[in-house]
Amino acid sequence: MKLILRRSVEHLGDAGEVVNVKAGYGRNFLLPQGLAYEATPGNLKVLEAEQAKAAEVAKRDLNEAKRRASMLSGISLVFHARAAEGEDGKLFGSVTNADIAERLNAMDKVDFEVDRRVIHLEEPLKHLGVFQVQVKLHAEVQPEVEIRIEREEE
Repeated sequence: MKLILRRSVEHLGDAGEVVNVKAGYGRNFLLPQGLAYEATPGNLKVLEAEQAKAAEVAKRDLNEAKRRASMLSGISLVFHARAAEGEDGKLFGSVTNADIAERLNAMDKVDFEVDRRVIHLEEPLKHLGVFQVQVKLHAEVQPEVEIRIEREEE
């Protein structure tokens, strides 16, 4: 029995895939649970149209991510923070992904809203120095932004 999966089914396939299953498994489990629908010629045409539309949307998203990455490339943000004396330069506080997003959104060069969740930090920055921070705009597009943390002049 040929079925088109509505959702991913473990050990069977992903959503949108056409699978061959035994008739009992399809009739008694997949169809009543709403996990699949029959692979009729009409449904296959609809599936092809949906897949073509999804491919076009994915291509458009990738191009938009590349455009946004070009805006972020070469950006260097400078943060001034209070820090302990000495070479260690441990901050009295930290620079978080929310701070970086806020600073990026305030820039005129960036014409889109940067969400703090797309800025990848293992942990908040707590020392003076220069750091490369990754901004995950798309699975394939992840530009880096330079973050400089300098001692605040008193």
